[in-house]
Formats: sequence, C-alpha cells, structure tokens
Amino acid sequence: MLIHRRSALLGLAASWTLGRSALALAGSPGGPNDPRFVVIILRGALDGLSAVTPYGDADLRTYRRDLVLPEPGQEGGLLDLGGFYGLHPSLQTLYGLYREGQMLPIHAVAGHYRSRSHFEAQDYLESGADNRLSSGWLNRAVSALQGKANRPDGYGLAMGLTVPLLLRGFARVGSYAPAGSLRPDEGLYKQIVALNAADPVTGPAFRDGLKARGFSDTAITGMNTLSDTGKPRKPDAFTQLSFAAGQMLNTPDGPRIAALEIGGWDTHAAQLGRLGAPLAQLDRGIEALHQSLGDSWKRTVILAMTEFGRTIRMNGTGGTDHGTGTVTFLAGGAVAGGKVGGAWPGLRPSQLFENRDLAPTTDLRAVAAGVLCDHLRMPQQALSTVFPGGQIDASKGLIVSA
Repeated sequence: MLIHRRSALLGLAASWTLGRSALALAGSPGGPNDPRFVVIILRGALDGLSAVTPYGDADLRTYRRDLVLPEPGQEGGLLDLGGFYGLHPSLQTLYGLYREGQMLPIHAVAGHYRSRSHFEAQDYLESGADNRLSSGWLNRAVSALQGKANRPDGYGLAMGLTVPLLLRGFARVGSYAPAGSLRPDEGLYKQIVALNAADPVTGPAFRDGLKARGFSDTAITGMNTLSDTGKPRKPDAFTQLSFAAGQMLNTPDGPRIAALEIGGWDTHAAQLGRLGAPLAQLDRGIEALHQSLGDSWKRTVILAMTEFGRTIRMNGTGGTDHGTGTVTFLAGGAVAGGKVGGAWPGLRPSQLFENRDLAPTTDLRAVAAGVLCDHLRMPQQALSTVFPGGQIDASKGLIVSA
C-alpha cells in the first residue's frame, strides 16, 4: 500500500466543504466516462432476513415471529419487492432505486468461508482468498485494470482514517478523511446506554450525560434513531464520507473506485429496535452518493457486503447470533435492478445450514466478479489473481447492457 504524503495531508486536513484543492488528491487526467465502483463493508454481520424479509415463506414466523415486521400495505410494514420479499422500511432510498430499476438485492449470499468469528470472516471477506492474506481483492482488481498508471495518487480511494484490508496491496491508492467529521456513530451511544442500563452507577450517568447534550429519553432508549432534540440533524460521518466519495469519483480526473465501511450490525440483543438505525445510516449514505455523483451515477455500481448473516432463530435477548447466509445490495445507475436476485433455499428445517442458518446459494465473490468483469471491464483471466485459490464463475445479468 502506497499513500502519497500529499494525499494524506489533503485527506486529513481538508475541510468538509470540498474545494478544488481537496479534490487534487484524485490524480492526473483520466476518462470522465470510466465506470465507477463503490464497495461498502457492513461490519458486524447484517441480518439479511430482516433487511430483505422473505415474508412469503410460510416457515419464517415459526422461527422469529417477534422480529418480523408487518407485511407490505400495513402500518409500519415492509416495502414490497414483488410479492414474496419485503424491504425494511428504513431503506427508503434503496426502495426508490429498486422501483427505478437501479437496486438489486441478492439473497442467500455468503462468502467462501464458514467462520462465525467477526475478525476471521472479515479478513476472508476482504482478502477474497482461501487463506488470510495481507492484501485485499479490490486492491488486486485495481492492479488488473487499465488506466491505473495515469493517477499518481491512486485509481482507488479509501474513505476514512485507515485503509481497510480490502484496498491494501501493491496497487497505489489514495486516502481521504474530512477534518473533524469522524465522530462515534449514534448507534454506539445507544449501545453504551443499553449495556449499562442495569448498572446503578454507570446507567444513570450515561443517560444524564446524553440528556445534558440534548438527547431525549425516547431517542436514548426508544425504537428510533438517536437524534438531537429540537435541532437539525447533522450528517453522520458515514454520510459525509459518502458525499465526499461521490464528489471525488465524479471529477474527470478523480479516482474510479472507493471503499467505505459502516458498523453497528452485530444485533445480538434487542434487534427489532436497533437494526433500523444502521439501515437508515446506510440508506442516507447511498443517497449522498447518488446526489454527489451527479451525472456519473449512471456509470456507477455500489456493492454493500457483510461478513456473514445471522441465525434463523431469535435468541433469548430478542436478537440473533452469528450465522451464514445473508443479503448483499447492488445499487447504481449501471445496475440491472428492479428484482431480487439469488436462489431462495427455503426455511424448512431440512433446508437450513447446520440446522440454524439461512443456507447460502450464491458465492459473494461471484457477485463481485460479475461487477468487475461486466462493469469495470476487467479481463476474465484476471479473476484468478483477484480471487486466488478457487475457480470463480462471475455472476451474469447484474449490469445494464451498454
């Protein structure tokens, strides 16, 4: 990984209002019509059955009756995705893109590994190999793409103070973080309050501290996203980084690949009340990308992926534990959306993976390979370098035909 000193200084010192000087980290002139690719890592394991709920499966409520939202058309219900699946109501932007044919959820997806350890699974997710590597598949993809040499500060761009394993490697990438924008996510405050709620000392201390900062009782303990009382919501760090990424990808001489990450998906307890916040944050980030990419949106694919899914059955604390199959999202003007992808395995006991998880039917690497080959025009023979250790059959039909 090589990050030029100029890029680092620009990334760490630039203000949120991006000017020409901040965008200079993108590099030398390139083609404005190049395809764009954004990868979002959802750290903590997204429950795909709640994000895209198969309400048409008769066995669903057998396992998680108290986690399933009302069906489409009912108050607080799911957003209909064609009569069998429903989208979580926190994903309003993604639903709008789905209806425009620009969002494709793919269900029963999993990585090529079967680990339930966050740390191990995230390493495999980002390395894309059959063993843990020190480089990531997206960095190796950058190495295989034409045009990378024309950008001295990187064809790829890591958004944040650190470069994820996904983008580490020999290919040069840039790094950007707006000064003063990286604060703890609202969900973290909420988790801290929940973990200390029963403690007679720290419980009231955390609650009183948040109240002193202007947070309401409902926001702290209720079902809604934590928000300031009587004050306009400030964009969270992920939304800010998403907007900045879109601006830089939209410039004619900018990078063409970006990586972001968002946490808060490890819903072991009180999942029904907690999951809406990170889903809404993801939704706002994608809306920010949509806005800031401008005309480049039509040449963009966004891939949102997580390390594994969560168990079919709800646990004793109203949450779900580490599982296997989940959902991944593709969004963007270049996506052939408006449907739900993947082969549904069913939820009967005999159809579960290890009698506890949604059985995977699609390799996440095949989805990524389909985008790399059909959108970024990466040669098919390069897949063995990007995803070493296995034969990857790239998924077809993910991208709008040129």
